[in-house]
Amino acid sequence: MRNFELPGRSPVHATSGMVATSHPLATLAAINVLQSGGNAMDAAVAAVAVQSVVEPQATGIGGDCFVLYAPKGKGDIVAFNGSGRAPKAATPEWFANNGVEAIGEHSPHAVTVPGAVDAWCRLIRDHGTKSIGELLQPAIRYARDGYPVHSRVACDWKKNMPTLAADPGSGRIYLPGGKPPTIGSLHRLPELAKTLEAIASNGRDAFYQGAVAEDIVKRLRNLGGLHTLDDFAETAGEYVEPINTSYRGFDVYECPPNGQGIVALMMLNILAEAGLDRFEPLAPERLHLMIEAARLAYAERDALVADPRHAEVPVKRLLSADFAADLRERIVPDRANHYVPVDMPAHADTVYLCVVDEDRNVVSFINSLFEPFGSGITAPESGVLLQNRGFSFRLDPKHPNCIAPGKRPMHTIIPGMLVKNGRAVMPFGVMGGHYQAFGHAYMLTNLFEHGLDLQEAIDLPRLFPTIAGPVDVESGVPKKTVKALNAMGHKMQPTKKPLGGAEAISIDWDSGVLTGASEPRKDGCALGY
Repeated sequence: MRNFELPGRSPVHATSGMVATSHPLATLAAINVLQSGGNAMDAAVAAVAVQSVVEPQATGIGGDCFVLYAPKGKGDIVAFNGSGRAPKAATPEWFANNGVEAIGEHSPHAVTVPGAVDAWCRLIRDHGTKSIGELLQPAIRYARDGYPVHSRVACDWKKNMPTLAADPGSGRIYLPGGKPPTIGSLHRLPELAKTLEAIASNGRDAFYQGAVAEDIVKRLRNLGGLHTLDDFAETAGEYVEPINTSYRGFDVYECPPNGQGIVALMMLNILAEAGLDRFEPLAPERLHLMIEAARLAYAERDALVADPRHAEVPVKRLLSADFAADLRERIVPDRANHYVPVDMPAHADTVYLCVVDEDRNVVSFINSLFEPFGSGITAPESGVLLQNRGFSFRLDPKHPNCIAPGKRPMHTIIPGMLVKNGRAVMPFGVMGGHYQAFGHAYMLTNLFEHGLDLQEAIDLPRLFPTIAGPVDVESGVPKKTVKALNAMGHKMQPTKKPLGGAEAISIDWDSGVLTGASEPRKDGCALGY
């Protein structure tokens, strides 16, 4: 139990339904859907649509999503991959022949075809009870009439002025008067409101065909992109088989590659026999083990994880007990190992949300533009801000994550789900780009190795290592711990911004009580009824 004399927040408890998101307006929109008779999938789509308006630095309809779903709380988890693909003309040979040696983060080549809208419409068609038109209404109102800019959103907005100013459409829409909106100011997105209205009336085709797609493709091709209208028209997400591992009596489910959920499972496999429960949560010995496990797992990710339709990803081997034992044996208890440097994009922004309804349908939902404000490119007529997921592609034809026609890049966004005794017991997720896999393992070990409650597990100060470089550390980690980690050979440095964000809802099937927790590093909240 937390010290009530100190700032903080308590877990939220309810019985009928629960929502946790990174923005209060999204949480409220989802609660309203549940209380009007909608189910968890309805509420999740309504919430993420609102977030695509009110958290433009983190997500949008120009991005991607992944979803884990437990109908009626059953342990047969449904996974959906709503990530977009590279244009059909994006061959490694084209880049080589045109002298492109790397895909720039704000280049049109970093823009993969957005998969989110297709995913929302498909998931509502298959699992919802309301129409996509009804569910988009709150987002449309905020875009048309304006929404108040919240504190964390304003902070991120200000930091990314150069990205927005570099694109005429982004500068006009997101820097009114040449400046980022301030905390509490009202911001409107009229172009985006019209696009959302079109989707509400005509579904996914309003985004992937016709005026909206034409506007996006025209803007990208004017910048040298390879996208075509056919690339947009043919976009389709897909149901995939989730992957899982066992940890402390729970089955931990993730989406399979091209996502990095496998990294979280690899870390849990490594740490399962590492004896973390011997240490305090912020003890240097515990954090050293977390850092080393992460570096080992992320090295495998960067060497092997890619779109399985285009590359062989050895999922079974990577999740095997023997492989985890081999990696674990490489960890030196009191000394940092040396690793080969690997180029990784900087930490990114994302939104994660989870919903449990009265019938115990359970949704774990994540949606993202990748880096803050994605590519920074906005289609001017439709107001669609485009992601830069293609920044994760390589241009080396021998690498499994090399760009190719219709290929999905290695993806960082990962929803999670805990199952026990054949029932879903906790949807959970962590925001923050590359941090997410580490964040999944960190939060779960906080819960199961160190006995923290759900909110404490999210609140605990964080760190995150690059594979061969410094370890970013939040200011809340004790100085003596940082000093001890430096002495072990880790190069600790203050993080430039808070690391990630998390949301989770636990389900007590015996009592019927739902417990929600939300990220204090963001603006949002958990709310139940």
